[in-house]
Order: sequence, then C-alpha cells, then structure tokens
Amino acid sequence: MFYIVLAFLWISTLLYFIMGGADFGAGIVEFFSRKRAKSRVGKIMYQAMGPIWEANHMWLVLIVVILFVGFPDIYTLVGTYLYIPVIIMLLGIIARGTSFGFRHYDAIHDGMQTLYSKVYVYSCLITPFFLGIITGSIVSGKIDPNTHNFMDAFVYSWFGQFPVLMGFFTTAIFGFLASVFIIKETGDDIEEKNYAILKAKQMNIACLVFAAALMFVAQREQIPLSEWLLGNPVSLTCIVICSVSLLWMWYLMITKKTGFLRVIAGSQITLLFIAVTYAQYPIIIRMKNSETLSLMKSASNEKTIDILGTALLIGSIFIIPSLVYLIYGFSRKKFW
Repeated sequence: MFYIVLAFLWISTLLYFIMGGADFGAGIVEFFSRKRAKSRVGKIMYQAMGPIWEANHMWLVLIVVILFVGFPDIYTLVGTYLYIPVIIMLLGIIARGTSFGFRHYDAIHDGMQTLYSKVYVYSCLITPFFLGIITGSIVSGKIDPNTHNFMDAFVYSWFGQFPVLMGFFTTAIFGFLASVFIIKETGDDIEEKNYAILKAKQMNIACLVFAAALMFVAQREQIPLSEWLLGNPVSLTCIVICSVSLLWMWYLMITKKTGFLRVIAGSQITLLFIAVTYAQYPIIIRMKNSETLSLMKSASNEKTIDILGTALLIGSIFIIPSLVYLIYGFSRKKFW
C-alpha cells in the first residue's frame, strides 16, 4: 500500500505541473502578449481552460493531504522553513481564481475588469515563480533544520540563486505549456495560430536559457544536477528522448504541423519529471550538511498508510471519471 500512496503522490504532482501549469501559463502568455492581442489571447485561453481551470487544484489538494497524512515530517519541514514562499504561492492561487471568476462572470462590466485582469496575470506569474522556488529549495540543500537564526531558517532557506532561477524556469515552462495548448484552440485562423506558435517558440527559448543558467549555478554551488539528470541509465534515456522530441517539436512548429504538439509537450514534462524523481528516489528533501529526508524515513505508521492508500483508491473511482466527464461536458470536443 505504501507504493500505491507514492504513486498517487507522484501522479498528482505531475498532473498539477502539466494541467495546472497550462492553467497558470494562460495568464503568463497573456501578460507577455502585445497589447492589441491581449484581449483575443485571453478569450482563447478562457475557452481552452475554462472547463477545468478550478478542477486543476484537485491535484494540489491531493498532494497536501497525502503529505499531511502519509509523510508528516516532510509536511512539517516544508510548512516551517518554506513558510513564506508557500504562503505567497497560496495567496497567488486564491488571487488567480477569484480574479478569473470576476473577470468572466461579473454581471457588471466596468473599469473593474481592468483591475481583475491585472490581478489575474500578475498572480499567474507569482504563483509558478514561488512554486519553482519551493522546488529549488527542496532539492538544493538550502534548508538548515539546525539553525536558530530567523533569517537562516525562514529566508535563506529559499532565497538564493538556484531556487530563484528554478522559479523563473518553472514560470517559463508553464508559459510554454499554455502556448502549446492554445495552438489548437485557434482553429482555422492562420494569424492567431502563427501568433500562438510564436509565443510557444519564445517560451521554449526562455525554458532553455533558464535551464542552462540552472546547470551553471548548480555546478558553481556544487549541486549535482547534471549527475542527477545524466548519471543513471533511466534519467539519461529520458533526457535524450526529451531532447530529440524537442527538435521534432520545433520542426512541427516551423512547418505548422501542430496536431501532436500537446502530446509532445506533455511527454517532455513527464520525461523530465521521471528523470529528476528517479535520480532522487527515495530522498525527497536535501538539507544543509548533507542531511536528507527520505520518503521511507518520513512515512507514517503502516496502518495509517494502509487507510490512506485505501481511501485514495476508492476516491479515484469517483474522481477520475468525474474529471473526464467534466472536460467532455464543457468542451464537447476532443481534448487532444
């Protein structure tokens, strides 16, 4: 049952990065769109993400519940030392959801729509940025559980070059996912499709730039990032396939053959996620002085894990079909 719980945690995290990433990326793409295109980009994004924009947070709720019940030490450590970025991320999620709702469903259309739009796009930038900071802090060894200094415990545990660069990288990935996602939503409008492809190219270039910067900083700060990605056959295979698929994606974008772009983009994120998590397993948090926190050591007792795993299995029987039907019922078209 322990591995069933791990599978739910892994899949929930991956789906939140992909589906939630495209969701938040909608505001990122809108923010970086030229002024005369913002309105149209926002409308296309709404049509694409509207059916599931709030359902995406189901995966985040699952992650929190699994950590709280099944891995309380991890939950406590993250909630304590990464309290500031976690709170900012959660505030961003709330601001994004409320502004999205008011912008599209407010009965009165007045000057407030401009305010709603600004809150929406800025929260879409802030949330993935701090999500990336949290991720970078967890893997980079910034957290010092033995410190008694406020700044070291609650600020320098996440504020550093590697976590901040991870924040930019995550933001670029989310923007890239959204850009790829809306290409199909442009339909037969050649001008809109070309613009969406242009944004996808720009976001992809940003991803590559920040990835290169991450590798450089990791090398300088003695974070074995290259070893994690290239030091074992599974991770290396994932990175090679991801790189080859990236070339294929660029070929498809250049030739305007966009039918498989969503599948390729989702596959790339999945492969990257497999590469990183496989290299880390079973360690989930790396701290200062080579201390680590693993999934095995931080797990609750066997009975609790059994109950949690059973609840997740039963819940999935209702959740997964409902989510599929939600997408189908609102979109009334093929998702892929």
